[in-house]
Amino acid sequence: MNMQFGKRLAIPAEVKEMYPMTGKMMDIFEKRRIEIEDVFTGKSNRLILVIGPCSADNEESVIDYITRLRDVQDDVKEKILIIPRIYTNKPRTTGDGYKGLLHQPDPMEKPDMYKGIIATRRLHMRAINETGFSCADEMLYPENYQYLDDLLAYVAIGARSVEDQQHRLTASGMDVPVGMKNPTSGDYAVMMNAILAAQHPHTFIYRGWEVHSEGDPFAHAILRGLTNKHGQNMPNYHYEDLIRLWEFYQERELRNPAVIVDTNHSNSNKNPFEQPRIIMDVLNSAKHDERVKSLLKGFMVESYIEDGNQPVGGGVYGKSITDPCLGWDKSKDLIYRIADAL
Repeated sequence: MNMQFGKRLAIPAEVKEMYPMTGKMMDIFEKRRIEIEDVFTGKSNRLILVIGPCSADNEESVIDYITRLRDVQDDVKEKILIIPRIYTNKPRTTGDGYKGLLHQPDPMEKPDMYKGIIATRRLHMRAINETGFSCADEMLYPENYQYLDDLLAYVAIGARSVEDQQHRLTASGMDVPVGMKNPTSGDYAVMMNAILAAQHPHTFIYRGWEVHSEGDPFAHAILRGLTNKHGQNMPNYHYEDLIRLWEFYQERELRNPAVIVDTNHSNSNKNPFEQPRIIMDVLNSAKHDERVKSLLKGFMVESYIEDGNQPVGGGVYGKSITDPCLGWDKSKDLIYRIADAL
């Protein structure tokens, strides 16, 4: 093998011993778990808002941002359930760009995944302990889920991972909602097959063990737009797209039909300032048609303290070093607009 092996990484049990959950944090997590599940079962008519930085690149600014969400959540709690984004790894394989906190706890230093694992768990724990929010992360690496499985309120499977068997099987063993994004091609069948797989029980190999999963009844669709054969970004949040998804759900025996609309990525052509318009468009579709209303469970928004983005090392506090984000003032206004529209 043409690989050089580095230091042995901590196993999940060791990391959890370093940063254990307290009784108070467990109570917060359980309360939040029930609230989120109630949205997906239809017991609650609130909308979920998965909102936060494209990438959690700085522990202090991320906690600052999430703390700002706390007061807003209290104001809109009857209509919106906020799940902050703490996305700690980015799907980059070409060698270019920041790969996230898991790889580089300090974006200006070389990768150190041992430190990254510790930093990732510490950040998610700080969010629960200091703000009362259990948060969302993307499952880029299925084998790493055990480092955070007692902390995450919501898990997303990315557009480049949704067709991977190990992601689907690992998702089937989760006990929190897991969103399956449509692939970059936009093929709904791939996404729906991923949901079907995640909702069923399986036996498979995970971290060297034979494991048995029961299926996750809250696996669901995330529409994030697509890229056509010419490399052009195309949206899939329009009324016709949502009805098409509703029809796909009707053709399959899937539990808890649901969609979260990702308002950035190919839906906005990575223009974060389009996100408010997209949300209002989808809410109008839900008002127009009960099928859309029953299917729509929430939105994903890329948001940070400052508008836009900057290069790694740019030095602006709370400004994304990956994809551009909607700044705090605009994000705060957007949350209140959504609540007013519901």
